[in-house]
Amino acid sequence: MAGLSPSPAPLTDGHGRRIDYLRLSVTDRCDLRCRYCMAEDMTFLPRAAVLSIEEMGALAERFVARGIRRIRLTGGEPLVRRSIDLLATRLGALIGRGLDELTLTTNGMRLAEHAPMLAAAGVRRVNVSLDTLDRAAFRHITRVGDLDVALRGIDAARTAGLAVKINMVALAGLNEDQLLPMLDWCAANGCDLTLIETMPLGEVEDDRSDHYIPLHRFVAPLRSERAIFPVDRRTGGPARYFAVEDSPVTLGLITPLSDNFCATCNRIRLTVEGRVYMCLGQDDHVDLRAALRDGGDVDGLIDAALAGKPRAHDFHIARKAMPAVARHMSATGG
Repeated sequence: MAGLSPSPAPLTDGHGRRIDYLRLSVTDRCDLRCRYCMAEDMTFLPRAAVLSIEEMGALAERFVARGIRRIRLTGGEPLVRRSIDLLATRLGALIGRGLDELTLTTNGMRLAEHAPMLAAAGVRRVNVSLDTLDRAAFRHITRVGDLDVALRGIDAARTAGLAVKINMVALAGLNEDQLLPMLDWCAANGCDLTLIETMPLGEVEDDRSDHYIPLHRFVAPLRSERAIFPVDRRTGGPARYFAVEDSPVTLGLITPLSDNFCATCNRIRLTVEGRVYMCLGQDDHVDLRAALRDGGDVDGLIDAALAGKPRAHDFHIARKAMPAVARHMSATGG
């Protein structure tokens, strides 16, 4: 395809950080409307503005040629993208040929349908966003979600041989009483658990300051009952991992606000529009879609993005504060 030339140097940013992890957003669309993530009435990108499956595959292969070892398919909700099976199969074929791992983050609503395909494509683990086991709270947080559908998806994923990690966003007043039940549920169902602080990305109807809770406070009820111990585990993302006393669950903590993790950032994000954002919390980007379609210098643009990657984001949440960036998480890819 035009714009792709012989492989140049591996990916290193201007701060000397080795970049080996690509978050590839395959759609900005989602079948849920989680309150901390997006507005209830969203306007999504027109079809002409998004990369085709073929273009995504070509760019992903280019990144692997440049030294990307892990790819995570994200969105929006990646399983709503038509022909996601073709992309997963194409990228799965790269495992062992430069790529170490292909993973996916999903809300679970369509996981039961797609789990066998993902396993056949070479995906071995998935992250499922699940913020509560309370059905009424789940419907409130997601606005339209059905907890039972998500649970069936998780069960189908495990039946298909996929390891499942639950991603739980900490939300004051909405699920701060749900950590211990979620931990016990994960133990009973063979899942690990990662907790995430809410991030100020995109305008939403709720004031995020009403629901922001730092993870040290969210985890306090667990610490009062069981000891947790740091463990040396890396999965390519920003989580710090802990073992929990009397539990088989590995607990991850992602703290973009209370304990910045940018010093070890190894990630680059490619959006469904073909934009590379240098940082989740910044607006600077380069446009690979135009270069790819017009025969431009794709690798030169990737190098420019790396050179401009900031040392850290500048997230903060305050009463009535503007979001760090106007675009929603679903536009960038989680």
